[in-house]
Amino acid sequence: MRTRLALLCMMVLLFSCSPNQDWRTASREPAGIAPDPAQTPEAVLHVYGADAWGWRGWFAIHTWVAAKRTGEDSYTVYDVVGWRAYRGNPVVGIAKDAPDRHWYGAPPRLLVEHRGPGVDEMIDAVDRAARNYPWPTEYKAFPGPNSNTFVAWIGRQVPELGLNLPFSAIGSGYAASR
Repeated sequence: MRTRLALLCMMVLLFSCSPNQDWRTASREPAGIAPDPAQTPEAVLHVYGADAWGWRGWFAIHTWVAAKRTGEDSYTVYDVVGWRAYRGNPVVGIAKDAPDRHWYGAPPRLLVEHRGPGVDEMIDAVDRAARNYPWPTEYKAFPGPNSNTFVAWIGRQVPELGLNLPFSAIGSGYAASR
């Protein structure tokens, strides 16, 4: 009886996750956390995290980095997304984009912020680290390499970032173990 009840509870939990939504229609709108680049001439460097999609979001987050150099009018987003590999592309993305988009319905949280003098040099270091990521075509949700491995790698290469990812950044320890 206990086994059936436990199984029933588990099924209810799994099927109740995002019941009226799928990833194709989930919000990818900016959250309004990042300063408007048109109104912010100073350099900005942010690290974001948001609950992972679906049931994984109960215990794991997805992380990414967004940067805007002094005087730039847009942000560059650095991230790793596993589905890119399914299409034969590198998993690392470096592109102009909204810095603080919802992660498929989950609102982002600002984990680290740096602004002003000296940040352009940090952004240069982040860019070099991202471009030298050792697993640019590999993705594995667990134990890694994944999006959190990527951000942790950047944090290890750029210690002045002061990055301390939360426990829910599953895969963030992968780089240290290799």
